[in-house]
Amino acid sequence: MTILVIGGHGLIGGAVVAALLAAGHPVAGAGRGVAQAARRQPSVRWHRIDLADPAADWAPALAGVSAVVNCAGALQDGPADSLAGVHVAGLARLVAACEAAGVRRFIQVSAAGVAESPGAFGATKREGDALLARSGLDWLVLRPGLVLAPVAYGGSALLRALAAFPLVVPALHPGRVVQVVGADDVAAAVVAALRPGPPRGVAIDLVALEPTTLRDILAGLRAWLGLAPAPVVAVPGFVAVAGARLADGLAWLGWRSPMRSTSLAQLEAGVRGDGAAAVALLGRPVRGLGAWLAAHPAGAQEAWFARLYLLKPAVIGMLALFWLVSGLVGLARPAEAASVLEVAGFTPGLARAAVLGGSLADIALGLLALHRRGARLALWGMLAVTAGYLGGATLWRPDLWLDPLGVLVKTLPAAMLAVVAMALLEDR
Repeated sequence: MTILVIGGHGLIGGAVVAALLAAGHPVAGAGRGVAQAARRQPSVRWHRIDLADPAADWAPALAGVSAVVNCAGALQDGPADSLAGVHVAGLARLVAACEAAGVRRFIQVSAAGVAESPGAFGATKREGDALLARSGLDWLVLRPGLVLAPVAYGGSALLRALAAFPLVVPALHPGRVVQVVGADDVAAAVVAALRPGPPRGVAIDLVALEPTTLRDILAGLRAWLGLAPAPVVAVPGFVAVAGARLADGLAWLGWRSPMRSTSLAQLEAGVRGDGAAAVALLGRPVRGLGAWLAAHPAGAQEAWFARLYLLKPAVIGMLALFWLVSGLVGLARPAEAASVLEVAGFTPGLARAAVLGGSLADIALGLLALHRRGARLALWGMLAVTAGYLGGATLWRPDLWLDPLGVLVKTLPAAMLAVVAMALLEDR
């Protein structure tokens, strides 16, 4: 019988899917963006379903399924995410669909420390876990701590980036206890929970027995990346709050940063759990930070990712600013801009029209680059418009290639930066 993994394309869900396949289980996956997952794991039967969608039809996905593993979750409310929609209302609809389809076994992947977790994230997680406990399903809740995985996304990606920071390692609340678990141990717990005889109707924390602080994690990751030691420096609270508010605002443009307000609240509270119950499920303790890092040696690609992660928003932001300013300068000084074309024989009216059109195109590309959904189109547009500018200049004003200020030559690095931005655009 098939195991259905909700959120099977995510960091935890991907590890669960791989472990289930390795254990010989037929697997189906569900999520709101599964196109890449279908290419990466073609043996899985994928279904494009948004857990938060009230109109979601679970019947096709649940057909022939013997158990469901829910790895879906959201960090913070935003235009693309609803905590209540995913953690409560969506879960309630999924539970009802399981009951209607006769699917009894249900494994919920929640989060360690939700009993004390502040804000809407913790509240909706607690409500969802309680909803599952009241259902008639054969349920088990697994509550992982900070998840370490060979792949990185969200908070785990940010931690790698901070660990690779030059000269110092910035951290908010570096002394807070943050207990860890490897994604492979979470997946192993799911596989164990599907065998006959594991605990049922309980919540189990999946955390290493030994507590670690955020300072320990960052120092360990830095060494894992092969970088020289650097002091971990506490970031002032007001700087972190300002960064979180900026990230919250960018979420409305489609950028899902792990630096949002919910993340800061979680770090301030710490991530704690009782790893004793996991020993009975796994037959061994959850591996700690040092053991996990030793079992997953890093290479050049991990170091590249860590160094480039924070450069990605800087690169896209700089490109957007460059094109916005370029367009605004053209609008502010149309006569001077038009004179460049008039020297080439353009009539004043045609030259001004070309300047106006080019300026508006530049501004449109800069604004489009600021929105996540439009960023790739904007980057292609930047390359196309740059090619047009260079081609036109070569045709009508080839002398500008020899301009001592490098008017045309300097556009080439900007075009290459757009190519780099496209290479960095995907989050997972």
